[in-house]
Amino acid sequence: MARPLPLLLLALGLAAAAKSPYQQVLQHSRLRGRQHGPNVCAVQKLIGTNRKYFTNCKQWYQRKICGKSTVISYECCPGYEKVPGEKGCPAALPLSNIYETLGVVGSATTQLYSDRSNLRPEIEGPGSFTIFAPSNEAWASLSAETLDSLVSNVNIELLNALRYHMVDKRVLTDDLKHGTTLNSMYQNLPIQIHHYPNGIVTVNCARLLKADHHATNGVVHVIDKVIATTTNTIQQIIETEDSLETLRTAVAASDLSSLLESEGQYTLLAPTNEAFEKIPRETLNRILGDPEALRDLLNHHILKSAMCAEAIIAGLTMETLEGTTLDVGCSGEELTLNGKPIIANKDVLATNGVVHFVNELLIPDSAKTVFELAQESEVSKSTDLFRQAGLSSHLTGSERVTLLAPVNNVFKDGLPIIDSNMRNLLLNHIVKDQLSSKYLYHGQKLQTLGDKELRVFVYRNNLCIENACIAAHDKRGRFGTLFSVDKMLTPPTGSVMDVLKADHRFSTLVAAIQSAGLTESLNRPGTFTVFAPTNEAFRAMPQGELNKLMGNAKELANILKFHVADEILVSGAVNALVRLKSMQGDKLEVGMKNNVIHINKEPVAESDIMATNGVIYAVNSVLQPQASRPQERGDEPADPALEIFKQASALSKVSQRNPRLGKTTS
Repeated sequence: MARPLPLLLLALGLAAAAKSPYQQVLQHSRLRGRQHGPNVCAVQKLIGTNRKYFTNCKQWYQRKICGKSTVISYECCPGYEKVPGEKGCPAALPLSNIYETLGVVGSATTQLYSDRSNLRPEIEGPGSFTIFAPSNEAWASLSAETLDSLVSNVNIELLNALRYHMVDKRVLTDDLKHGTTLNSMYQNLPIQIHHYPNGIVTVNCARLLKADHHATNGVVHVIDKVIATTTNTIQQIIETEDSLETLRTAVAASDLSSLLESEGQYTLLAPTNEAFEKIPRETLNRILGDPEALRDLLNHHILKSAMCAEAIIAGLTMETLEGTTLDVGCSGEELTLNGKPIIANKDVLATNGVVHFVNELLIPDSAKTVFELAQESEVSKSTDLFRQAGLSSHLTGSERVTLLAPVNNVFKDGLPIIDSNMRNLLLNHIVKDQLSSKYLYHGQKLQTLGDKELRVFVYRNNLCIENACIAAHDKRGRFGTLFSVDKMLTPPTGSVMDVLKADHRFSTLVAAIQSAGLTESLNRPGTFTVFAPTNEAFRAMPQGELNKLMGNAKELANILKFHVADEILVSGAVNALVRLKSMQGDKLEVGMKNNVIHINKEPVAESDIMATNGVIYAVNSVLQPQASRPQERGDEPADPALEIFKQASALSKVSQRNPRLGKTTS
């Protein structure tokens, strides 16, 4: 069935509107320059240089190229010229042959050499050609030796060089597709084209300065370099460069030679011998002796597409063959990798891509030990702690582990003293097996090297292992994974009742639980969150009200159940208000204020006291359900719970208020 006419017209309109990145940037420059008259383009010029760029929207507002300030100038757009006495650039350039056009568009030196090499008759005559004409500055930048070798033998070398800059058909910027090649008019040798999303177009890594100048017999594009033929693959460059000897050995050992010889468009960030020498010998030998780590290392230096230096005018993220990313940018004339100016030699062109020599080795996480991952991150203080405890061997070898490393801020008051208890605690920060946080699930049990079992808690806004929540993305190394966590882990030491009994702050609460008949409930396996009133909380109650409460086992059980929720909530999961259903039935509201956990608007004295069947929060007040208050019950007999409470209360008055103690026998 025929397409409706409006839809067909819309499709044709969209197709016509789809412009190349270069044309989009040129259009933006036109829009910015239109206030100065017709066919005026806004151009950004790097201060202190002759480098100019048509501007895209981002660069227009930032007014920077490669981090350096620019000034805006207004020039005639390609193909137009000024007319005396008139605004802007209203006149199209005279249409003449390529030879004459070269003199008009700023490539008079190319015009001169065309005359000397006897190319002039061809580019003045009939035909359809495209010439990528080096600017006058491009010719002037050649070394005296190179220029002399071309000009002294004008009938051969210079003619061949110029014909390599030519294609025997008309090619406009819209035809210059990224990653394609054009056959030159010198022995059909290929010219590599790259057309980048930022509007930069390169020809053998030379940037198009002024494009699409029409001539009667073709098109002229002005470029910023004299381009040379290339016949070597990336692998052949590695094999012939003395400064890449160590890389050559590494590539041979990793079986990557065939890839670097194959067709494609890659960028190799080639580490020099100097780069390898900067790495500690032990680390380098470990990687070179591990085929998988070595392959990851080399793939981390290979980008999936060819990236010429001229195309980088701001920072961008590029994917490597290893699947990782590198931040590629520039600072003035220097290229940067991950913010560092480590590229020693750029734009060495190959038939299957481009090579940049780098003087530092880029080691990916996948080739590092857990210890190396930790040393280079926000948990470096933890590495000192594990080293002092004599646990480095678990983090530097081939043992499959996951390290739960507290962030440096945890140790702002200094590292704890290493003793047997601390060493055992640190062992419980090392989980058996190499994990990934994205595969962890709620309720999962993890085994540590200290033979403890840790639980995983998955919340809406956090992922926690016991009381410690993951504070940053995983770093996955060769054999181990690093989880950065927000606090020191405290593995559970017993049930809720065991923990309460072991801490003298809760002696009154323990007595109350026993008298209310809730001991068995809080000893059984479960997932409790207990807001545990301290002895101080009970002492703060009016004596008469307290006596009445403790004299009624049913009411006491009701109040205590209001302090218990049947799900585990650690403090790291509290961001917005969290509502928990208590065992009594009413809701408990848990929130965060000034970095302090609050329960029903009452501040918590201590958070995350972990138990095997739950978590305990110490509170200095007894929480009351909204619709429940102690009532007068004068006709009821005395409850034995009151006698137990009186004994516990008397004991608490002579007990010191200690921090939470280790587990003791009841």
